[in-house]
Amino acid sequence: MDPKGRSSVIGRLLAWLVCSASLCAWSQVPSNARMSWLENEVIKVGVDLSRGGAIVYLGEVGGANLVNNFDLGRQVQLSYFSGPVPYGVEGKSPAPHWAHIGWNPIQAGDDFGHGSKVLAHENDGRMLHVSCRPLQWPLDNVPGECVMDSWLELEGRVVRARARLTNARSDRTQWPARLQELPAVYANAGLHRVLSYQGSRPFTGGQVLPAPAPGGKHPWSFWFGTEGWAALVDESDRGLGLVTPGRVYFTGGFAGRPGKNDTFSDSTGYLAGQGQEILDPDIVHEFRYELVVGGLEEIRGRAAKHRRVAPPEWVFDAGRQGWFYQNMEDQGWPVKGGLKLKLEADDPQMIGPHVFWEAEKAPRLVVEAAFKTSHRQAMIYWQRLGEAAPGKDDHIVLPIEGDGVKRSYELRLADCPAYQGAMIRLRFDPVPRGEPGDWAEIKSIRLAADP
Repeated sequence: MDPKGRSSVIGRLLAWLVCSASLCAWSQVPSNARMSWLENEVIKVGVDLSRGGAIVYLGEVGGANLVNNFDLGRQVQLSYFSGPVPYGVEGKSPAPHWAHIGWNPIQAGDDFGHGSKVLAHENDGRMLHVSCRPLQWPLDNVPGECVMDSWLELEGRVVRARARLTNARSDRTQWPARLQELPAVYANAGLHRVLSYQGSRPFTGGQVLPAPAPGGKHPWSFWFGTEGWAALVDESDRGLGLVTPGRVYFTGGFAGRPGKNDTFSDSTGYLAGQGQEILDPDIVHEFRYELVVGGLEEIRGRAAKHRRVAPPEWVFDAGRQGWFYQNMEDQGWPVKGGLKLKLEADDPQMIGPHVFWEAEKAPRLVVEAAFKTSHRQAMIYWQRLGEAAPGKDDHIVLPIEGDGVKRSYELRLADCPAYQGAMIRLRFDPVPRGEPGDWAEIKSIRLAADP
């Protein structure tokens, strides 16, 4: 065969292989899907424009789809929770088995089979953006009073994602904080092992462990993945990893029976990054996450790129930074220049997000705040890794001035003998009990090393 003829045959073969791979991908998405794709030399991701732009396909190029598509509650998608509980509108009520969920718009659609409507879509081959009007999962074809946006990019074996919720609720109540799925990830039955690093020395090569066994009938459990990742993998430790920069709290598990990689099977593995957030009626809430297709070492290596070296700090110029409240409220959204807190109830508490730090590397606390109260003491509590709440000695007094003047208060936490080891959360009680007219404005809370 002459070189020209050989080239022609090779070209047709390559074209057939590309076409076969494309047909293989299409056979692993819902039959009525309207797909938009991103692909590089390693992985391929696809969103369904008839299902709110949720991710319905992710896998290696030419390989199997790892995402589960049994119903519209699966996929990789955005999902948010707030009050009231139960939630209904326009004479429509949730089925009894969903009454406990409350307000729950999700990206793909609802439990009745309706897909969420896409409002905008752009894909230039490098960045894929979708905006949708989500449906309330527990209700029959009820759009949420909100918009969800997602932006996807590929980097090697990684899908880099940015997500945004824009609320426009007619109910103006500031409902209490709820755990949010940031995001929800459902994978196929072949990826039945749920793994994460859960120890007190992250990024030192420590042993990876299975997720804790569920405590009841529900198949999911909760744990702290202190390297900021969790994974659903097969017997050879390959599969799908979820990386959650800045967050270490996860839920997940496996429901059904381990089996083949069938995207339409009822059996599924599940992961979600967890954050307890107040979702104001007009909030704009953003977060980032990454999906990694590959082995455990590749997943852990990607998480290590987001490793935080400095102690945690939270500056409240434009948001709550994952903090929420018990027995008090703030001024609502938008947050501008600090958290303005009303302290008129008994035992008001400001509770921080789950993060990881070592007490020995963050011996100091700096609070920039103003207080208007007759009280002269605030209280700082800390929660250790492995504990459900602060212990009886896990606190220290912060002396304050109650004249309404903004000051920087510094405190050496290490002066308390109980402040040692691996930590996952702070709690700040501005006053022991509120009185009429009491308030506080919190500009920032910072953990710090000694000078």
